[in-house]
Amino acid sequence: MKILLADDDAERAGAVVRVLAADPDLVVVHLPASASLADAVAAQAPDVVLVDMARPDRDALEGIRQVTARNPRPVVLFVDQDDPAFMEEAIGAGVSSYNALGVMPPDVKPILRAAVALFRRHQQAQRDLQEAESRLQERAIIDRAKAVLIRKRRFSEPDAYKWLRSQAMSQGRRIVDIAAEVMRKTGEHAE
Repeated sequence: MKILLADDDAERAGAVVRVLAADPDLVVVHLPASASLADAVAAQAPDVVLVDMARPDRDALEGIRQVTARNPRPVVLFVDQDDPAFMEEAIGAGVSSYNALGVMPPDVKPILRAAVALFRRHQQAQRDLQEAESRLQERAIIDRAKAVLIRKRRFSEPDAYKWLRSQAMSQGRRIVDIAAEVMRKTGEHAE
């Protein structure tokens, strides 16, 4: 697992690197203080981003928002002080794991792995939702095309579907594409 560590405190960052470096399966890349988090994520393609800050900093959330928008990755955030309002903002910005700790725990690996797992689960849920929405839109187009065929050609509903299916099979196309074509040819709206 490749970890991009963003921490302006050199002593704390060094402690984190030492803890993580003990695991040969982890590669830690430290973000230089002047570097952009979003640019570093794009260049390094880490599996997880670990951001450690002494105090909640709303300006730092902008970098996390940019990462979420450009190259979504699981982001683990460690802060020294708990701030419920900041936690809400951080999660809204794309933080996968928000951790309020006075000092870095001796083993952050389970937290990092949990953040990666939660991030992957969220990404899969997003893909599943998009796929379901797409299927519903396609189904609506097919239903409207069937209604046109029923009205214009006096097909029954099963016959309208059979006609769409046979056209799709004979042309090697998807039923929804045939349905959209029916809608275009008859001047109906497919949306």
